Amino acid sequence: MTSVKELRTKLERRKGQKIQIEKNIEAIQVSLSQSRKDLRTHTRAREVIKKVGLETQQQLSFNISEVTSMALNAVLDKPYELEVEFVEKRNKTECKLWFARNGDLIKPFDGGGGALDVAAFALRVASWSMQFPRTRNVLILDEPFKHLKGEESNRKVLEMVREISSKLGLQIIMVSDERISREATIEAADKVFETSIKKGVTNVSEG
Repeated sequence: MTSVKELRTKLERRKGQKIQIEKNIEAIQVSLSQSRKDLRTHTRAREVIKKVGLETQQQLSFNISEVTSMALNAVLDKPYELEVEFVEKRNKTECKLWFARNGDLIKPFDGGGGALDVAAFALRVASWSMQFPRTRNVLILDEPFKHLKGEESNRKVLEMVREISSKLGLQIIMVSDERISREATIEAADKVFETSIKKGVTNVSEG
């Protein structure tokens, strides 16, 4: 037969267990409340990040499109405009570039080598101009417009390069061939150096 003392001991033990359970429930409720607050904070943070991301995409799209379209318009007789499209794929944002003319979109590689060369140059300049902090203001380019045809187009591209260099304070060192007249090159550049090879020896002279 269970004694009164044993019953009291069991009762006290059960009371202790009850108190511990109540404390555990209280701790769980506090933790749950904090988790709900954290979830709301994370949701708001995600919304802010998404908004900032969209605004950044819009700014990038404007800067890239504006600079590249201006360069294409300055050089080509039938210029394209560059359009930038951001696409969500596999939880990542991808950037697609298109040449646009009269409402039609084509891939840049289908727009011709000359247009692609001009666009590639303008994209380099746009990327450099948006860097923070910026790298050194020097671009070294090896025949960046080698697919551009016609002396007039090549003359225009030199004028465009000179204008960009002047407005942005960007020094451009460019290797070029002889598709444009020596006079036009000297007129556009601050300095011109000519190279020639004779009997396996490279000679450099200032033009």
